[in-house]
Amino acid sequence: MPRRRPEPRYSSHDALLDSRPAATLDLHGFSAAEARSAVSALVRQQRGGAVLHVITGKGRGSSGGAVLRPLVSGLLKGELRPLLADWSLDESGGGFRVRVR
Repeated sequence: MPRRRPEPRYSSHDALLDSRPAATLDLHGFSAAEARSAVSALVRQQRGGAVLHVITGKGRGSSGGAVLRPLVSGLLKGELRPLLADWSLDESGGGFRVRVR
């Protein structure tokens, strides 16, 4: 079985986490389809260098486990990767900080 690449881990020495976000998107209450569309649209409408804060929550309120966090992580690693300069888990672990390329 192939090894999964670990998600970026929070580091207090990460300049991305110290940057002020240009926009924040809170995905609480979004379906997976709505979240996919909203995150994709947000990233695509930003200027290069913009830092975004995408709040997914930790998934503790989902009966079958986290849905949005793995979905957003997958978008950042895959479809949206060419548009991104950097991304990391936020300081709480309930979202991501993203820098647009």
